[in-house]
Parts: sequence; structure tokens; C-alpha cells
Amino acid sequence: MLQPARTKFRKAFKGKIHGVATRGSELNFGSFGLKAIEPNRVTSKEIEAARVALTRHMKRAGRVWLRIFPNIPVTKKPIEVRMGKGKGGLEYYVFRVKPGRIIFEVDGVDEIVAKEAFERAKAKLSIKTRMVKRLGTQ
Repeated sequence: MLQPARTKFRKAFKGKIHGVATRGSELNFGSFGLKAIEPNRVTSKEIEAARVALTRHMKRAGRVWLRIFPNIPVTKKPIEVRMGKGKGGLEYYVFRVKPGRIIFEVDGVDEIVAKEAFERAKAKLSIKTRMVKRLGTQ
């Protein structure tokens, strides 16, 4: 799973996801991309599962770029623990996705294969997404 090598702070606030993405909202590397259309937190497990589904359907042809990285720690207290006594321990890492953010980019495959691969990857993510393509691509 993806996680940062080191972080400045061990624990983070939950935070809110306001507005639309200004960074990472354009295709920079590939011809096709998977764009988020709703805000939510995406876990490192979801990202990895979607990436595996994407590359397996493409049969390792073409190239895949991952445009997000889970760097926000999420904590959780153990079950049946009373209130208080501080914040829980680190459980997993997430990325806060804003609407309009490109999550994956693909190049080197035709549009039909890319569309089917993105459909499989979309099923692994907890957010609504749509496929986008670079202008000038058939």
C-alpha cells in the first residue's frame, strides 16, 4: 500500500473538502484520464486496488500514471474503548479528492481498452468518476 516515508506530524485533523480542484485537473501525461466528480477521501487500499485492476485489464500494455498520493493519516480507536484518553492510533492513509481532480492517466492503448479499464478501476473507488480524454485524441 502507498504511504509516506515520513511525515511532519504523526496525526492530522479530519478536515473538510471545499471547492473544486485547481491543481491536477488537466491531463499532463496520458491521452485518457479518470477524473473525480465528487469530493471524498480515497484510501491507499482503494488506490492500489484500482491501479491493479487498471493494469491487469490493460495486460500491462501502455503506461499508467497515478496522479494522487495518500499522505493524510487517519486514526481510529480500538472497539469497546471508553471515551477520552486521547486520540486513537494510526490506522491508514488517505488522499482528499476534490471534484475535477485527475486520479489516473493512461497512454499507449486505444480508447475502448482504456474505457473498459477505467470502468474496472472505477468500481474499486469510493467516489464517482468519469473518463476524460485529451483533445485531438480519437
